[in-house]
Amino acid sequence: MNFQQLRSVREAVRCGFNLTEVAQALHTSQPGVSRQIRELEQELGVEIFVRQGKRLTGLTAPGRTLLPVVERLLTEAQNLHRIGEDFSQGDVGTLAVAATHSQARYALPAVVRDFQSRHPGVSLKLHQGSPQQIAQMLVSGEADIGIATQTLAEQDALVALSCYRWTHSVVVPQGHELLEGPLTLQRLAAYPLITYDVGYTGRGTIDDAFRRAGLHMQLVLSAMDADVIKTYVGLGMGVGIVASIAFDDERDHPLQAVDARHLFAINTTSVAVRRGALLRAYAYDFIQAFAPHLKPDIVMQAQAARSVDAQPAPL
Repeated sequence: MNFQQLRSVREAVRCGFNLTEVAQALHTSQPGVSRQIRELEQELGVEIFVRQGKRLTGLTAPGRTLLPVVERLLTEAQNLHRIGEDFSQGDVGTLAVAATHSQARYALPAVVRDFQSRHPGVSLKLHQGSPQQIAQMLVSGEADIGIATQTLAEQDALVALSCYRWTHSVVVPQGHELLEGPLTLQRLAAYPLITYDVGYTGRGTIDDAFRRAGLHMQLVLSAMDADVIKTYVGLGMGVGIVASIAFDDERDHPLQAVDARHLFAINTTSVAVRRGALLRAYAYDFIQAFAPHLKPDIVMQAQAARSVDAQPAPL
């Protein structure tokens, strides 16, 4: 048994049993992947995969039992490498952080600046994507740390810890009628709306509020990016709903923002890491810089816990 055999099994599942994609992911040939899997099956005395001809189509019952063990073995092997790197390389290495646009644009700049001043030997890779893409980057190992508001806590393979709470604001041009009198959902529903795509930046709480009130949203445009939303509000296409952190009175002049925390549920941004996977010491420092209450021992304790035993860290 060797690690290449275990990697072949894991990647076969991750790639939907497509051996061509497995070979590309492992930088080897398709026959080489097939051979590694067959040799492991022969050594264990069981069939791991269901086959139709030469194609893999799924996991057998033994395969479903073996897969979590394979994942743990590969994770622990990676942990050994990272422990060695911490002692041999010190404060030198790479850190991959995946975040939504709102987090990367508005919440992370000061954290990234301060982190790089403390760790000049660390090369930081900042990936942007949807919450679903961030979760996949974490699971696949492409990212070490993920930051988003949705989805991350739904993945058993990930540990998601609460960082901070935030609310939405309504954005309008200067002199708009909504600046006069109390802001209500009924008044908002009378205007064309511009807000986030489904699955981004608390869009679900916006939809839920209108649904509970029995009101129809006149959605004319949706986008991933608050800057795009504000641009089209400035063109007079509609009223914007954005994360409050995404609006700055000076930068976004002549638009104006109205606090909408009384209309939409409070959202919680989480930081996520792979369950059971140790990080380099500077990665834990990055997490604490972003969320000061998430000290390294709290994160490591959460990573070590089974998903059914995990407790959320207090905000």
